[in-house]
This record gives sequence, structure tokens and C-alpha cells, in this order.
Amino acid sequence: MSESVPADGGASAGSLGLGAQILDWADQLAGHSDQANSLTVAYLTRAHQTAAAEIAGWMIEAGMQVEIDAVGNVVGRYSAQDPAAKVLLTGSHFDTVRNGGKYDGRLGILLPIAVVKRLHEHGIRLPFHLDVIAFAEEEGLRFQSSFLASSALVGAFDPAWLDALDDDGVSMRDAMRAAGLPGTEEAIRALRRDPARIAAFIEIHIEQGPVLLERGLALGVVTSIAGSVRMTASVIGQASHAGTTPMTMRRDAAAAAAEMTLAIESRCAQAPSLVGTVGMLNVVNGASNVVPGRCDFSIDIRAADDATRDEAVVDVLRVCEAIAQRRGVAMSFARTMAVPSAPCAEPLMDLLAACVERVGVPHFRLPSGALHDAMMLSRITNTCMLFVRCGNGGISHNPAETVAVEDVDLAGLVFLDFLRNFRA
Repeated sequence: MSESVPADGGASAGSLGLGAQILDWADQLAGHSDQANSLTVAYLTRAHQTAAAEIAGWMIEAGMQVEIDAVGNVVGRYSAQDPAAKVLLTGSHFDTVRNGGKYDGRLGILLPIAVVKRLHEHGIRLPFHLDVIAFAEEEGLRFQSSFLASSALVGAFDPAWLDALDDDGVSMRDAMRAAGLPGTEEAIRALRRDPARIAAFIEIHIEQGPVLLERGLALGVVTSIAGSVRMTASVIGQASHAGTTPMTMRRDAAAAAAEMTLAIESRCAQAPSLVGTVGMLNVVNGASNVVPGRCDFSIDIRAADDATRDEAVVDVLRVCEAIAQRRGVAMSFARTMAVPSAPCAEPLMDLLAACVERVGVPHFRLPSGALHDAMMLSRITNTCMLFVRCGNGGISHNPAETVAVEDVDLAGLVFLDFLRNFRA
């Protein structure tokens, strides 16, 4: 057996040498963009479709059978000798946020393709089918429909999304048909995977944060994906003249919203995995010489476990209502999303941890504050995640997003080791 593909799945043979290939593919894939001077790939745009075709081509070269399914997922299967074998799923998303980075989601597609290509070159088959899935949409940029692609595989696709409109007034249904997809509820419903046929799901992803970087660790094993509650809030005060309204007589919606923002920050600093963010603030009809009469803002509260998150949500709503009452303003909330946390399966975490240790990286476990496709797959199978260290302070969703070729090499070894030792 060649040293580059260790027969025992161990790390003693050193680097697989796949990191440079994977990063080259990421650079190439970044050439498909909706915007000339930044990486933006929204669901089913021309750039999205050409990126899907590029990924499909790499899968074919790696020895996989490839299809693009009814929601645009690119699915490559590396078949086992036994047609009745179970299926191990892996993959991530290839759509991006606006002006995003090259590795978010995409690393979890390209790395498995590279490992499969190496296995195929050496004539090695696994005792289970391996499906590498390039999920067509996770970010929700075009239709505000996060996890559209992975939700279809678990039977959670919302048919109402088909009538959602993008900024140009194009419905999702019409966008699908323009891309050569059926655009029907029936075709999408047929994508649901049979849980009895699935062995597990493993997702490889950049950390999108600074924890591994600060600890000097290339890799980390994810324990849980944080559940998220998102809300919009509106504070209604009284617009009035900025020069003639005494400070003691104001019903300032923006000042109330600012105090609420600080209260959210304070409450969500009280537990290790708990975070709270006010990412959008808008003074409606604001002017420099007018006391704000209305301020709308967003609230995003996340935690590794639902109980911690939900307690914080209750406290935040109570404190914001108290601030509103004290300041003489009205308050309303609307919940826009609630996603339960997704704990990773203990046996898979243990296996992944052992694989990490065999490449010489100290075993470290951490929760994910970002949402991932693994959250959806956890509804029908056991899941696990491997984090790869980010550079540049851990920044992500940004053109400055980066990973080191050496870290990607190590992640490739870990994934190969996982495939060698996983038992369906």
C-alpha cells in the first residue's frame, strides 16, 4: 500500500499532501460569483449553477457517480461493493453570504472529494457507500430560506418557500425551473432520505471563530451546534422636535432600544456558550433634529443547549418590557426563527477525537456557535463535525477568511482515518 494512503487508517505515514489541491480548488471555485469584485453566490443564479457544474466535474474525476437533485444539491456517491450497504453522508454548502469567504462550507465539500479521489486512485473501496453532498443553499441569501437544501433531505422543506420572491420579484419555483429543476413539491418531497439506510453524517467545516487559533490547535471536535432564536423588535415612542422637547419629557425609541441592546449583551454574557446579538438597528424616518419615534432592531440568541438559550430569551423579553415601561414607550416582538440545538453523537465524537489524536493534535472539544447543515441531518441520523482552524483572527463571512494548507492536510488525514475506522 502506498505510504500516501495508510492501510490501517493511521497517521503514521504523515501528510496526504491534499491541502494544496483543496485550496487550489477553493480558489478556482471562487471564480464563480454574482459580483465581479467579491465572492457572492446566491441560490440558483448563473454563478451558482456554474459552480455546481465545476463541483460535479471534480466528483466525476474522483470516481463518483454524480447527480444534481431537485433542489440543486450536487450529490456524488463513492459506491461500496455491496449495493445494499448503508450510506455515510458528508458535505456542506457551496452558496455564500454577500462578499463572503472561499472556505465557509466549501472546505467540507472539497476535502472529501480529494480524499475519495485518492482512494479511487489506489483502488480502495469502503464497506459503505459514501455520499458527498454539495448543499445548494444554507445561507438564505436570495430567498431568506436558510437550510433549504438540507431540509429537503430530511423531509422538512417548507412548500411555502416555492412562492417566496427574491429582490427582483422572481419566485423560487420559477428560479428552479429556469435552472432546469422541476420546481414542484412532489419532486422535492421525493428527496427525503430513509433514515434506515443512513449510517451517519459527518461535516468538516472551518471554525468561523478564534478559539482553535488562540489555543494553537489545528483541529477541534464539535460537541453541539448551538440552537438559535431570532426575533425582530419594534420600539414605538413619540417623534418630537429635538430642540424643544426637554430630556425629561422625551419618549425616545432609539435611546430605549440602545438600553435594551446593552441589557441583551449583559444577560447573554452570563453563560459560557450563550451569545446574544443585536445585528440590525433602524431608526424609522430618522433625522438629526428629531427625537426618534420608532426604532426597529434584531435579536439573535444562541446557546449550545436549548434550556440555557430559552431561559435567556425569557429574561431578555422581560427586561426589554421593563425598560419600555419605565421609558414610556411601546414594545412588540416577532419571532422569525427558532432552531433547536443539535448535540453531536458521543460515539462519533469519540471516534473523531481518536483520529485527531493520531495525527498528533491534542484532543479538544468545543461547541459551534454557527449554524450548519449538520443541524438538519441530526433530525434523521447521528452526526458529528470536525472544525479546522481559521487564520486572520478567526474571521469568517469575509474575504479575509483563510485556512492554512498544513491544517487542511491534517484534516484530510483525520477524515481518511475516520473512514477507515467507521463501522456502519
